[in-house]
Amino acid sequence: MSKDWLYFEILKNRIVIFTNYPISDEQRLKAMDITTQKIEIHKAPESRINQVDFNNIPFGKIFSDHMYVVEYNGKEWVNPQIVPYGNMPFSPSSAVIHYGQSIFEGMKAYKNKKGEIMLFRPLDNFRRLNRSAVRMCMPELPEDLFMEGLKELIYLDNKWVPDTEGAALYIRPFMFSSDEFLGVRPSEHYKFMIITSPVGAYYTEPVKVLVEDYYTRAVEGGIGFVKAAGNYARSLYPAKLAQDKGYHQLIWTDAREKKYIEESGTMNVMFVIGDTLITPAVSTTILEGITRDSVLTLAREWGMKVEERRVSVAEVIEAHEKGLLKDAFGTGTAATIAHFALIGYKGIDYVLPPIETREFSNKIKVELNKIRLAEIPDTHNWIIKL
Repeated sequence: MSKDWLYFEILKNRIVIFTNYPISDEQRLKAMDITTQKIEIHKAPESRINQVDFNNIPFGKIFSDHMYVVEYNGKEWVNPQIVPYGNMPFSPSSAVIHYGQSIFEGMKAYKNKKGEIMLFRPLDNFRRLNRSAVRMCMPELPEDLFMEGLKELIYLDNKWVPDTEGAALYIRPFMFSSDEFLGVRPSEHYKFMIITSPVGAYYTEPVKVLVEDYYTRAVEGGIGFVKAAGNYARSLYPAKLAQDKGYHQLIWTDAREKKYIEESGTMNVMFVIGDTLITPAVSTTILEGITRDSVLTLAREWGMKVEERRVSVAEVIEAHEKGLLKDAFGTGTAATIAHFALIGYKGIDYVLPPIETREFSNKIKVELNKIRLAEIPDTHNWIIKL
């Protein structure tokens, strides 16, 4: 073998590149041409990255140069492509518009001081996407199509992953029905796509939340546990009413009694009462959050008391009145760890302790950030490094 060498192997339909020198985009794309699961790549003629101020990134308004698209033809997933980000043609009779078969995920890629790019728990997002697909009567996606498309997309747009503190590349995988048909039945054709967006903080200040005790987000036996677009549509009007009153977000309660806390509009919720971390148990009305699971896993390893159970509004208010409510916060991919500034309930705002005094949520926020940036060992295999 020569002094400078480059060769490829196909392992389980995936290209593995072995080299002792940096390879160009053109070399990498040429290598991908020999895979039996080829992703067709069409590069944007010109990048828009120079138009972005990475020191001032609004959440969800700026999108990277490319997107990943795969089609389901009624029998199998076909034609995986990476194409320039842009608008797509839609028929007025597209099933997703009329019948709402639409699901999505949210995840992030991080860049550390070494310039390395890390994906946080992407396989958990993949599995949850497929759980959503099953419940919404949609086809499941093969793991290789999800993961290889994701990796190639991030590789191609790697310069879009911010390296500024508190920023990340938000990744939005989603699937929707694409039949051109008016009739209530599951679609036969679907599209799966991934778009990416450099983002700063979702919440730029501690969150003021209002307990919602009239409107309902989800009911038992429904679709509250999946990331279906309709769940978020039904939450918009009550959330707007709360925002008009000066709150950032809602805390939803159960549909039957309006007594028990479920989740917030963009997050799972957690409370530290005394020396115990308490969070509502997942059910058919509560999304099984990946950040939620990460927090609970680390808390248990640290020896903290953890309870996943029904949590009543009355219990939280009583703990506040007795001085036992030490912390309250939301967990989610977009929000990460979002401290609650206050909880509004029946016309009273219950102000929470100052942020700097909250030992657990501050510690967990720092720990998760260190794991994501590979600053400490990843003992749970949560990180996939590109």
